[in-house]
Amino acid sequence: MFRRVSIRLALLLGDLSLIPVALLLASWLRIQFPLGREIIPWSVTWPAWPVYAIAVLVWGGVFLVMDVYNLQKNLRLLAELQRLAVAHLAAVLAFSGALYFSFRDTSRWQVILFALTGSLLLVSFRLGFRLVLRLFGDKRYGTRRVAIVGAGQIGHNVARTVVQNRWTGLHLVGFIDDEPAAKTLGLAHLGRLDQTLEIVASQRINEIIFALPREAYHQLANLVADLQDLAVNVRVVPDFFDLVFLRSAVEDLGDMPLVTLREPALDPLQRLLKRLFDLVFSSLALLLSLPLLIVIAVLIKLDSPGPIIFKQRRVGEHGRLFSIYKFRTMVHDPETHDGKTPHKLVNGQPVHKFYDDPRVTRVGHFLRRTSLDELPQFVNILKGEMSLVGPRPELPWLVEMYEPWQRKRFEVPQGLTGWWQINGRSNKPMHLNTADDLYYIKNYSLWLDLQILWRTIRAVIERRGSF
Repeated sequence: MFRRVSIRLALLLGDLSLIPVALLLASWLRIQFPLGREIIPWSVTWPAWPVYAIAVLVWGGVFLVMDVYNLQKNLRLLAELQRLAVAHLAAVLAFSGALYFSFRDTSRWQVILFALTGSLLLVSFRLGFRLVLRLFGDKRYGTRRVAIVGAGQIGHNVARTVVQNRWTGLHLVGFIDDEPAAKTLGLAHLGRLDQTLEIVASQRINEIIFALPREAYHQLANLVADLQDLAVNVRVVPDFFDLVFLRSAVEDLGDMPLVTLREPALDPLQRLLKRLFDLVFSSLALLLSLPLLIVIAVLIKLDSPGPIIFKQRRVGEHGRLFSIYKFRTMVHDPETHDGKTPHKLVNGQPVHKFYDDPRVTRVGHFLRRTSLDELPQFVNILKGEMSLVGPRPELPWLVEMYEPWQRKRFEVPQGLTGWWQINGRSNKPMHLNTADDLYYIKNYSLWLDLQILWRTIRAVIERRGSF
């Protein structure tokens, strides 16, 4: 549905047109901002035409190989810019290698200027292109008119996705459902299921999406067969998403299609990169913060009796239990006789961390407000029990109260910080934290981890939700 050839072709042609412009601008900037070997402007040799041809071929080839024009993967602007940046860097390296074997006299400073100018032009082009599409996406020539068969929860979810991405050239006309009250999201009820053929013809539907519940599948086969003679694309959203763990995928087993309902949230390469980043960052953090750790330990010991480090059992990845380390911020042995931490209820859900907790010590208040009590968890990260970024490890007795969908948060390593922490931290109760955690898992990337770490610094400085 999102494989719009016109958009992909426009992006490709735009990129290939901007690359020679960027090279031309870089040649001019080389004169205006000389660096390295002194040059005389009027004696500068501008790149020969084969250099421009090499640049166009390299960028076109690299961008196609690295799937820069895959609209399905680039629906989110951040995902598109991330893929663009990686592909542009790869193209710059390939272009530099090609010049080494052909036009070795090309200035290295000029190549750097070309890389910077090219990135600026490419990003600006995509931002402008997106803006135009968002303004005229579902009004321009070639718009695809979409109808959804089934106005239940699945149909609503499909409708929201189509509306959110109408900039790709999709126009949602309405729902087809046997219930006349199916009008929703401001869209029309087009008619009943047995009127589908007439509706497709009269409304000039290009795309029809079946989002029927499983009990209505007996109607699906006949409707799909009847639509074969019409110029309409037919798509089906299967009603098994209550069985899907995190994300589904379709692949082929010989000539048979397979729908994957569950597989690891992180592939082996993602897991390896995440672990290496955790090891390097945590080792440096512990080394640099060692003097601060010693000062905090002394203050805790002087403030109240008890151990310096507080250990508590938490639930980690795949439900494994481990001992989390923190600087002690409460009076010694604050647990109740039944082993459960005192808590308040927010909307019927337990919240075990609250502002006016009388058990927190004077130094503990400061450590919590500055999040310094979390520093010992770098040891948990080095041991492989946690990661720098991920869902927060939860107390076992709270996990026992989880609904099945909430347990999906344990599919990745639990983290020192995460999407929840930078979007509310302790201001949000447990049942809202899980939704943030699942968003992080579904949209995981190393780039997202870096963004979360950067925004965590701001959250800590502003002391948002920390107590």
